[in-house]
Amino acid sequence: MRTDKSRKRFVFLCVAPATILFFLFMILPTLNVFRMSLYERGAYSPNETFVGLKNFQHLLRDAQFIRSMQNMILLVVVVTIVTFAFALVFAAILTREKIKGQNFFRIIFYIPNILSVVVISGIFSAIYKPENGMLNSIIGLFHNMSDPILWKGEKLVIPSIIIAMVWQAIGYYMVMYMASMSAVPISLYESANLDGAGRLTQFFQITIPLIWTNIRTTLTFFIISTINMAFLFVKAMTSGGPNGASDVALNYMYSQKDAGLYGYSMAIGVVIFLFSFALSACVNKVTNRDTLEF
Repeated sequence: MRTDKSRKRFVFLCVAPATILFFLFMILPTLNVFRMSLYERGAYSPNETFVGLKNFQHLLRDAQFIRSMQNMILLVVVVTIVTFAFALVFAAILTREKIKGQNFFRIIFYIPNILSVVVISGIFSAIYKPENGMLNSIIGLFHNMSDPILWKGEKLVIPSIIIAMVWQAIGYYMVMYMASMSAVPISLYESANLDGAGRLTQFFQITIPLIWTNIRTTLTFFIISTINMAFLFVKAMTSGGPNGASDVALNYMYSQKDAGLYGYSMAIGVVIFLFSFALSACVNKVTNRDTLEF
């Protein structure tokens, strides 16, 4: 009995500091965001006026907010699909195929992940530069362009941001999947070869099912992080321009706060929080499968 009490006391003392910090710096601020979304208040004014759901009603009529949410959802969906598709394919190639310098390719692919978003945004902004950027310069070698292509113009700004985000994320997830694929027994692939299964069949019938737990976990985390990364890339590359074409919900939230609409910006934060939570729950539900062991 004394041993059990001592063990419980020790566990409590170990967990208590982290629990208290989590409550103070995560739970309370989150609850305060929900509370402030029901008030009308300036960013630097202590005066608050209770308005109920007025801020949320305004959101439904705010065309720029709706556009920013559409941009955010588009970035989350496209970046997630493209990143995971390339990461899985590259991981399978570098794991299964006999390629010289595999460690070199791992390092090359992983380098973008250790660079800050500001650095990556600066690199791609230089690449997309209309006058003498790398993309227009290469196209100019094969095609005479009277007018330079505006890669960060209204029509192409979202695809341009998607490319930068995918380039930044592929290496990290590729390395994670390579570690999982390396643990798959070679005997399974040898048996599949004897049965006449090709590389593509083996990839979808053996590799993907056996590393599905890892894929599911990383997918959930990546979707949530993409919401934040989209804001960082937009802020660093375009600041939401031109004419709000690349604006995302988090960037719009900060712009409303800077405009003095503190309560309204908190309402936007609540919507983003609920959207993230709902999206994570849906992904977990859709990707739930029985765990395969080998």
